[in-house]
Amino acid sequence: MLTLYHAPNSRSSRIVRLIIELGVLDQVDIRIVGIARNDGSGGADPANPHPEGKVPLLVHDGAELWESSAIMLYLTDMFPASGLGRSVGHPDRGSYLSWLAWYGNVVEPVIVCQAAGLSHPFLDATFRGVPEVVARLTAQLETTPFLLGDRVSAADLLLISPYVWFPQSTPDVQIIRDWIARCQALPSAQATTDFDEAALQA
Repeated sequence: MLTLYHAPNSRSSRIVRLIIELGVLDQVDIRIVGIARNDGSGGADPANPHPEGKVPLLVHDGAELWESSAIMLYLTDMFPASGLGRSVGHPDRGSYLSWLAWYGNVVEPVIVCQAAGLSHPFLDATFRGVPEVVARLTAQLETTPFLLGDRVSAADLLLISPYVWFPQSTPDVQIIRDWIARCQALPSAQATTDFDEAALQA
């Protein structure tokens, strides 16, 4: 059994959405835990084994995985039939890994720096900036409707997630907004919202 430690309406919600898209909700024990929230609510939860008290954390046969990109890669490799990932040997495997890594290494730091009003040449040189993120996404979406082609992948679910949480950070670029809308039109978007609302009411 796979075990996911999840806090509703948090970064781990995108992992719940992936699990729903994979069609393996019945194969994952999702345990609801508390976390410290940006608004000052919440706090450390002794039921959460994450070494930093965060989410998501996936446990499989005693092995712990943290960081969303690592968990998404693990799950899509474990359940390849869904087509949401790209297996070893697939011609798009390199692109898939690169999009997953680019999110954590570039996109989220850029969005956080923008939200915090931080600007410094070191930050720009290391992470790039919003214009570079927008240009990279635009260039790909001018070629394919989703990041890896004609079908949604886990990379799309990861990359749209900050714009779903913080709509105000969404670039005012129609091709990017249309991409987000295509992803959000999938039934898994509402199913994830419903899952989180039920968890909060339990």
